[in-house]
Amino acid sequence: MAMVKPKSTDEYIANETQWQEELIMLRDILNSMELKEQIKWLFPCYTHQGKNVVGLGSFKGYFGLWFFQGALMKDTHRKLVNAQEGKTQAMRQWRMTHKSEIDINLIKTYVQEAINNTKAGKKVKIEKKEILPSTELIEALEKDLVAKSAFEQLTPGRQRDYHDYINNAKRSATKKSRIAKSLGLILQNKGLNDQYIK
Repeated sequence: MAMVKPKSTDEYIANETQWQEELIMLRDILNSMELKEQIKWLFPCYTHQGKNVVGLGSFKGYFGLWFFQGALMKDTHRKLVNAQEGKTQAMRQWRMTHKSEIDINLIKTYVQEAINNTKAGKKVKIEKKEILPSTELIEALEKDLVAKSAFEQLTPGRQRDYHDYINNAKRSATKKSRIAKSLGLILQNKGLNDQYIK
């Protein structure tokens, strides 16, 4: 079943069971700055003059912020991590697991730097990766036309993730189990990494 897109940040937070208070605290900080709040990709997203600056969200093991051009930030306090090393080029996350980690002044400093970078037009130059098709995945999709149709509706990035996931398996048995798992997610109209989103 596909995830239901929240219509507002209020709705997103109201549906949160684990980190509700923390998300409200972070939201208050972001809304005190020169950012516009909206929903994008199922999450609250904060923009400046139409450019994505920072996102807010919760996952299975943490809540936090992600900076769309975080790779350009100084990160003096070493708060930012790359969610997918080797894949994610620009975005960086600030993960937290308790409200005591919410340092209002430090968060404002980081967000202001991200806003200033956006105003200055700074942007990570993304290297486009060629999709190396997985022959095993292609064969599996040819046998399941419903899954094939669902796969074709996914973004190129999500398609690439599935191809890479299967290509990176060394053993034939691992490839088969990864294909079975992938087909299940594809039929739910999910990307490989959407499973980690609450």
